[in-house]
Amino acid sequence: MSQGEQSTDAAPANPRSLLLVAAWVVSLAATLGALFIGEVMGQAPCNLCWYQRIFMFPLVLILLAACLKQDAGVWHYAYPLVAVGFGFAVYHSVHYVGIIPEPIVQCGVGPSCSSAGMSLFGWLPIPFLSVAAFAAIGVLLFLARRKTP
Repeated sequence: MSQGEQSTDAAPANPRSLLLVAAWVVSLAATLGALFIGEVMGQAPCNLCWYQRIFMFPLVLILLAACLKQDAGVWHYAYPLVAVGFGFAVYHSVHYVGIIPEPIVQCGVGPSCSSAGMSLFGWLPIPFLSVAAFAAIGVLLFLARRKTP
């Protein structure tokens, strides 16, 4: 091959595949973040955090499998997890801002996720990150479903 020629071995990236990879990256980041907060920082998750984890953690494996198979039909399997997890995240956020006055019940010893120390950059509460993660995954899967290869 001469210097001016480019290799055509690599196929151009499929937009659907890129959307699936983006959804997987969001789920992986959310999972690693939750594990970091719980295991490294030693912050005990509240009950609502646990429920959200139950629906986020499997998405990492499901979306990875979809990425490897380039299966945009994964939304059939992932959307129920995203929808229920999103519901718990919204409910948790409503608790956090005080619209529902019940206290957030922790599972163990340590500060609650509703304490001032459990925010990112000093202003972004952790419960809102879960809402954003589930919403982003839902939007990315919706776009991947609709995108033609």
